[in-house]
Amino acid sequence: MPRFTTVLFDLDGTLVDAFRTLHRAYCHTLPLFGRPEPTFEQVRRSVGGGLENAMGKFLPPELVAEACRIHVAYTEKILLDDPVLYDGSMETVSGLRAQGVRTGVLTNKIGDHARAILAHLGIALQLDLILGARDCAWRKPAREFTEEALRRIGGDAGHCCLVGDSPFDLLTARNAGFPCFCVTTGTHDEPALRAAGATAVYPGLRALAAAEFELAPGTA
Repeated sequence: MPRFTTVLFDLDGTLVDAFRTLHRAYCHTLPLFGRPEPTFEQVRRSVGGGLENAMGKFLPPELVAEACRIHVAYTEKILLDDPVLYDGSMETVSGLRAQGVRTGVLTNKIGDHARAILAHLGIALQLDLILGARDCAWRKPAREFTEEALRRIGGDAGHCCLVGDSPFDLLTARNAGFPCFCVTTGTHDEPALRAAGATAVYPGLRALAAAEFELAPGTA
């Protein structure tokens, strides 16, 4: 029997590299508020906790809502231009599905955007659930968000884990009462993830899948 019956994945930085899209959207938005275009690394380091949280690292609170509106509108124009799957994403998800494991995405990206990207990249059909911002009342790291995901996917916390790339993912899993395995393809390196409480950190999904899900290197 598989170790887990449900595996939830973060999206950006874990399954999908969409940092170029994010950077382009910030470079469009911030100059409209008199701010310079941010560097790619500044945008990369800002990600986590949802768009409002990230935008708040560049602008004062009174400008965040309008800046997010502009950012989202521009993102919708370029949404499918640049995202790519990380190495091992398709093989990990499909390998788990072949074991009978339920697979889902839990993201603070707008749900409709997440579904469009994953469909475009050809992986959506390998996922039982894609739950994001605006799909319900909660976001990561709220326990209720994960409970809603498990309700929809038909899983339970006792046999679930989360795969992510940030301290927000670690906190999400901690609040839900199940483990989180981390990759360093996203926003944080191994020391930062271990400092946030991670006990298992991997350079990418292939290494993680082999160690935690017993998927052979050729299938993950």
